[in-house]
Amino acid sequence: MKFLYIFLLVVFFSNCDTATNQVKTDLKEIANEIMIDAKNCALITVDSLGVATVRAMDPFLPENNFTVFMATNPKSLKVQQIKNNNKVTLYYFDSKSISYVTLQGIATIVNEQDKKEKYWKKEWQNFYKNRTTNYVLIKFVPNKANIISEKYNILGDSITWKTPQIIF
Repeated sequence: MKFLYIFLLVVFFSNCDTATNQVKTDLKEIANEIMIDAKNCALITVDSLGVATVRAMDPFLPENNFTVFMATNPKSLKVQQIKNNNKVTLYYFDSKSISYVTLQGIATIVNEQDKKEKYWKKEWQNFYKNRTTNYVLIKFVPNKANIISEKYNILGDSITWKTPQIIF
């Protein structure tokens, strides 16, 4: 009888872990879909006074681990702010599905030529006349994501509005 009880507990908790992992996978798939459908995002940095600065970005599609690459001018304010405080936020909003993903993580400036060749869009030619000196990448690696999606009925807590979260 004791063996049966232990066996049932093991099966129950194994199934709970599987269900939890499935939810995480589904949240990741939904977050990825929202990011792709939104196309653009907002990059939020913090200046030396602690004031948030927001700007629209044209990111590359998220990679499997939700790493995101974006381009900028190496002399831009965002580069200086990232060098001073690399904790940034990306915000994707898809108005068609009334969904958003907010990612918090770490940004680094990448100036390696092979990466710059890999992450290049032809339509940027007018913005970056010299791809060697006027173009760098921002590599964003998330540590946390919050998701809301009316399309998938993923909503915040009815009292606190706390959103479902993915921890990377």
